[in-house]
Amino acid sequence: MGRVTVQFLGSGDAFGSGGRFQTCFLVRSEPARFLIDCGASSLIAMKRFGVDPGELDMILVSHLHGDHFAGVPFVVIEQDVLVKRTRPLVVAGPPGTMQRVIEAMEVMFPESSRVQRRFPLEIVEFEPERRRALGALTVTPYLVQHPCGAPPLALRIECDGRVIAYSGDTVWTASLIDAARAADLFIAEAYTSQPKSRIHMDLATLVTHLGEISAKRLILTHMSAEMLARSGSLPYECAEDGKSVEI
Repeated sequence: MGRVTVQFLGSGDAFGSGGRFQTCFLVRSEPARFLIDCGASSLIAMKRFGVDPGELDMILVSHLHGDHFAGVPFVVIEQDVLVKRTRPLVVAGPPGTMQRVIEAMEVMFPESSRVQRRFPLEIVEFEPERRRALGALTVTPYLVQHPCGAPPLALRIECDGRVIAYSGDTVWTASLIDAARAADLFIAEAYTSQPKSRIHMDLATLVTHLGEISAKRLILTHMSAEMLARSGSLPYECAEDGKSVEI
């Protein structure tokens, strides 16, 4: 097994609580460089932290809310128009990803989805609970509960002998146990401290299930202003923009 690092380029919620960038995690290993989610602010975050989008092989998307996928058009257009990229880029997400990416590109940059690009762009749509090989990765998506106009997913990602699990946005649901079981790293939403939302995870509920999951390392992300105010006193590791960890 080689060295696998995860850098939290964006760990914030949809509304920039705490001045944080929207969700975007960079994973680097010897065989692959990829993003987990790519919120609208992700290209800015990459530039802020000195990350070259040209190194990316793939972008994995958990669900189709703008703070998790709307950075894709910016990356694609920059790589084509400014960088003149020639090597392929894969975008993989839930059913409906192709249509939503095209719609987003057309809303923000009319006709941009129809140009002849210099590089191959492949959009892959996952089938829930079906394990799929994508280059050097193997990804298993699990259905979670978060209304977004398309099936929302938690992702279990096998990369260079490690397992990274990501909850996506969701209330607690039993599928997270399979998604994150014994993972080397479980990145979990903890939007609030107590149950307050019908669409987001709270820390109190998550904690009651950690024994069933038995992940080797837990990092909390996508925290509201209320949770960010508590983060320094929590007995759990929390994501911060720019933070890098090795697994």
